[in-house]
Amino acid sequence: MKLTFLGTGTSQGVPVIGCRCEVCRSTDKRDKRLRTSAMVECRDARIVIDAGPDFRYQMLSTGVRQIDAILLTHFHKDHTGGLDDVRAFNFVDYPTIRPVDIYATESTATVIRKDYDYAFVENKYRGVPEMRLHEIDPSQPFYIKNIEVIPIRGSHSSRFEVTGYRIGRLAYLTDFKQIADEEVEKLKGVECLVVNALRFKPHDSHFSVEEATHLIERVQPQRAYLTHMSHEIGLHAESKGKLPAGVELAYDRLTIEIED
Repeated sequence: MKLTFLGTGTSQGVPVIGCRCEVCRSTDKRDKRLRTSAMVECRDARIVIDAGPDFRYQMLSTGVRQIDAILLTHFHKDHTGGLDDVRAFNFVDYPTIRPVDIYATESTATVIRKDYDYAFVENKYRGVPEMRLHEIDPSQPFYIKNIEVIPIRGSHSSRFEVTGYRIGRLAYLTDFKQIADEEVEKLKGVECLVVNALRFKPHDSHFSVEEATHLIERVQPQRAYLTHMSHEIGLHAESKGKLPAGVELAYDRLTIEIED
């Protein structure tokens, strides 16, 4: 299995528009963060997690011509704002049209149908994105090309739920602020755990580095990566030394191999 971090930044990305902090002015490529997204390649399946406003550029950077599914973690625009660009995958083999399968919980699917209503009407105009939207039960596993996907439920805040995903020995969580004990149990045995960590200081709706590493200590993966980081995380070159052994700051285009 191969995991590629397509983006590791927050809703504003890094650099932030108009910001002149040392992180936003950094020339280190590891400090340039697109909106959070990832691509998992497992056996004959290619799965993308989240499709935010940078989705088009992220897909161009990979050079791929086909994806099998997109898993959505929640309905915020930094995770769904690029879905219109699935059109490229629909028509890459034109005249054959290949719809893209989108998996989301009921609440997220409801927002997608509203925001992209033109893609779900009966009489579509030519060229609209072709999406097959599948509503998942976050308490039940589902399958993509015979690959089991286990949803991991969490809270983004008191107002919003969020869904992480376990695929084999990989688990990917973003925008979590709280996670129940029974959901933590679903993470046990993973080789690689990816967790959001907005910054070192606490935040109302995202894990801090301390909260993320506390979860990592409970799960005990062989290795862990932090994602969904703001410019307040500090310079990559300096902040990486502040983390416990086995925990790393992810960065855009980082690719890692995980045992199936």
